[in-house]
Amino acid sequence: MSTTVRFGPELRRLRVEAGLTLTEFSVALSYDKGHLSKVERGERSASPELARRCDAFLGANGELQRLATRPETDSDSVTASPSRWLVGRRAVLSAGTGALIDLGLNLGSQAVSSTDNPLLPSLRTQFDQLRKLGQSTAPKVLLPLLETQTRLITGLATDARSVSRTPALLLASRFAEFTGWMAQEAGDSAAALGWTVEAAELARAGGDPHLGSYALVRRALVTMYGGDAAGTVTLARRAQSSELPPRIRGLAAQREAQGHALVGNEVDCLRSLDSARELFAADDDARNGAEPVLGTSHVRDPAAMSTGWCLHDLGRPKAAAEVLDREFRRLPAHALRTRARYGFRRSLAHAASGEVEHACVIAGDLLEVMPAVPSATVNYDIRRLSRELSRFRSSRAVRDLQPALARVLAPAHD
Repeated sequence: MSTTVRFGPELRRLRVEAGLTLTEFSVALSYDKGHLSKVERGERSASPELARRCDAFLGANGELQRLATRPETDSDSVTASPSRWLVGRRAVLSAGTGALIDLGLNLGSQAVSSTDNPLLPSLRTQFDQLRKLGQSTAPKVLLPLLETQTRLITGLATDARSVSRTPALLLASRFAEFTGWMAQEAGDSAAALGWTVEAAELARAGGDPHLGSYALVRRALVTMYGGDAAGTVTLARRAQSSELPPRIRGLAAQREAQGHALVGNEVDCLRSLDSARELFAADDDARNGAEPVLGTSHVRDPAAMSTGWCLHDLGRPKAAAEVLDREFRRLPAHALRTRARYGFRRSLAHAASGEVEHACVIAGDLLEVMPAVPSATVNYDIRRLSRELSRFRSSRAVRDLQPALARVLAPAHD
């Protein structure tokens, strides 16, 4: 028996057991009564969004989600493609001072081998500036520069005395990690994973054994956008050893929560979010600000923001909208990429709650900045928003917004 045929009768059974008429149920979910009737009769398949909402409202503990079909195509996830930027470990480690010459820097042997290398503080400042620039610049614009700088700093480390080699390698690892994130934003998951491995190897060479575990968190992000909940949870759990720093464990617990939310496992999701909250608090107490922060540096309370994200995936859009509204107001104005990421999630939550005009207002403001900060991962939620709004075609606000949504989602042409 197909999943569509099994989903409908089970949905009807649970609705009747809850004492709800079809009209009451449709009003509660902000879904058309006729559509729900066809779903119950097996004449229409349930979208993942509808399955999540039904599951949460009826307390089905993920059973309805497991029965529902998932019509997303491969274009809904961040797909891998051959890398244009990944240089590979041997190429990076053999770059040496040639990268410095390529940049036209006349450093001289003294600058490269100095115990107190004067370049490292300025390169660390540049890293912070590039992360900030990444909030308002297309990733493909930054990627060549990030690749070059990773080679440059690794070259410094290769030629440096041992006392200054370690900080250079650690900084190079952070450049490589950020390069991986920009590659994922550009839609190249293969390059993203490759650069993450590169970052872990550079960190280990610099004496930091922990960044390899953070690579698991980054890999879990790729699997999450690919819709692989089980893979996301497995990878995230591997990065929660008690020996790891609280920041990495907190990011891993947060990612695990998102994996649980994808399959409607509310109990484990909320438990992971509680763990993430405690770990981030411990990290705030322990950090001295000497090293660049792992993960987002623009979200003040990552656990709270992730709670809003998870509540939507758990089928609780009203609660999600409340949390995302509050946390969105705390984002810095210059962080356009971060504001787009959580802003479209916020719009999606409001649309799912039936607040269609408000959702369109939120999305309309965000669509204006997307040409400046294109993002394959944000586009995943824009597609979900477009599908959600398609249920309200009679709304003038929706009709007015659809052309702008289509322009952002249109394939880019070189």
